[in-house]
Amino acid sequence: MKLVMTLVVRDEADVIDDQLAFHLQAGVDFVIATDHRSLDGTTEILESHARDGVLQLIREEGEFIRQSEWQTRMSHLAATEYGADWVIPSDADEFWWPRGAHLKEVLSAVPAGYGYVRALSRNFVPHRDDDGWFAERMTVRLSGQAPIHDPATPFRPVVKVVHRAHPRAAFRARGGHEMTGLPWPLMRGFHPIEILHVPFRSAEQCARKYRGAWTGWGENLRGDLARARAMSDDGRPEAMWHRVSMDEATVERGLADGSLVLDLRLRDVLIALRGRRDDARVLEDARETPFGRPSPAEETRHAVDASLFDEAEIVRVQRWLDELESRMARIERR
Repeated sequence: MKLVMTLVVRDEADVIDDQLAFHLQAGVDFVIATDHRSLDGTTEILESHARDGVLQLIREEGEFIRQSEWQTRMSHLAATEYGADWVIPSDADEFWWPRGAHLKEVLSAVPAGYGYVRALSRNFVPHRDDDGWFAERMTVRLSGQAPIHDPATPFRPVVKVVHRAHPRAAFRARGGHEMTGLPWPLMRGFHPIEILHVPFRSAEQCARKYRGAWTGWGENLRGDLARARAMSDDGRPEAMWHRVSMDEATVERGLADGSLVLDLRLRDVLIALRGRRDDARVLEDARETPFGRPSPAEETRHAVDASLFDEAEIVRVQRWLDELESRMARIERR
């Protein structure tokens, strides 16, 4: 099996090197990255991996982000130029955690008649104090049972797809959530990968991320973007950081009531990988993988969380249908 990861990146220098090292250890063979106007050193990091022969770098200098178009183009390249069997469409702040020894093992379990599976996203919440390396600070995440009902929250539960390589594979929307063009259906009820997501890692990065999103996307009505822009226009760019980060007391309450979960997996693996890179040692043997297989208790909790994600998706579809019905009613009245 050949596994290719595709990336859309903009100003992610604080995380991109760890992200690439993680996935190359987890089973990814090659990376295709589209860098959109990075200015913080991200481009140079990507170029170093390109020199190592594990990455193709594409630069985009246009004003607006065309994420679905770029992801579709990279998926086509993965299928036609790099001989991929599977493609992971990722963002720079996502770490795709295999629920097994490595990514190839869990994807090999997908029967031949299915073309893609869904991965559950796990949102890690930053501590208000943003000094130091993100991996050592971000060790708590929202649980699957956290009451997240605000459609404007950046932490809403989502799923993303991993798909078999095919030259007609195409993405219908931003973010790698829905796709078309595959001759095989979705395998429902099977979530072999978790996405450990670290979208906000410092106050400065949070402000830059939102500023890049509302200027680069052109037109977007997503609630958290509108909220962040309003705060910035009011002269309070730091207010969004206070909204998405947590102080120590809030973390303790969340751990006590079950809305937060202590999760050290990403921290521990990244520390191990940094140590191995410092020793100039590359692990080639899959038996040395740092991931391991989940216990029966972990599998049970994962199944519960997967059902909650499916319920959240139904709620979002119903909300979309309600909005569509309301629009149609207004048109009929006019």
